[in-house]
Amino acid sequence: MISQPAVSKQLAQLERNLGVKLLDRLPRGIRLTEAGEVLAGYAERLFAVEAEAESALLELRGLRRGRLRLGASTTLGVYLLPEPFVRFREAHPEIHLTLEVIGSPAVERRLIDGDLDLGFVESFSGSAGLEATAFGADQLVAIAPPGHPLARKRRVTPEQLCQQPFVVRETGSETKSFVEQTLAARGMSVRPVMSLGTTEAIKRAVAAGIGVAIVSRMAIGLELEARRLAVIRVAGLSISRPIYRVQRARSQPSLATARFLEFLGD
Repeated sequence: MISQPAVSKQLAQLERNLGVKLLDRLPRGIRLTEAGEVLAGYAERLFAVEAEAESALLELRGLRRGRLRLGASTTLGVYLLPEPFVRFREAHPEIHLTLEVIGSPAVERRLIDGDLDLGFVESFSGSAGLEATAFGADQLVAIAPPGHPLARKRRVTPEQLCQQPFVVRETGSETKSFVEQTLAARGMSVRPVMSLGTTEAIKRAVAAGIGVAIVSRMAIGLELEARRLAVIRVAGLSISRPIYRVQRARSQPSLATARFLEFLGD
């Protein structure tokens, strides 16, 4: 509570600073001058904006408003993120949530440009201004149609697998696919008979009997249940790659970001 003399003193100081008279002192009370009425109108608007800002911040703290823009490479965007994405939207419908499924380099560029809040990739180039945290691994497995001779064996050797016609990922350049490079680093090579641009296309080609392939395990759950594909168990061959969470360096994650990561962890 501020005393009446203190109010009078502050009002007098304000009038001196502004160079105008704000109140007329009458025998029975006071009345706003024209300048006082103008200032009062602005003050009411300022107080309203302050209250609106305070309310908006409280809503953000309670996840009742805001936005979260995600970007992910194809495998993660198609097979890993949809389930936590849907569960987050159901729990926090007021948060405007978007997901862009693009290549890993594009995810990094859009993070640097400020167009994304969080990215998920399987390879990180080390771009300046970004920081990446490995939070899991993408396990790759060999697949074939259920009736394929290798799929019916308890175990096969890597050499037996590599002798099969292979369906590989098209890279858009002379560079070999990740699978081909990984096998070559272990002294093995394959005979590609088809090069396709997406995992979905590769799965369909394998199911049709064109050849075998090595793909992410997270991409074949439905096909395994429907018995359209089978996993070839290869002795001594384990291929995996880390999954990275990427964000701008030294940025403070929003509450929405932290909450989404909880859903992803679950």
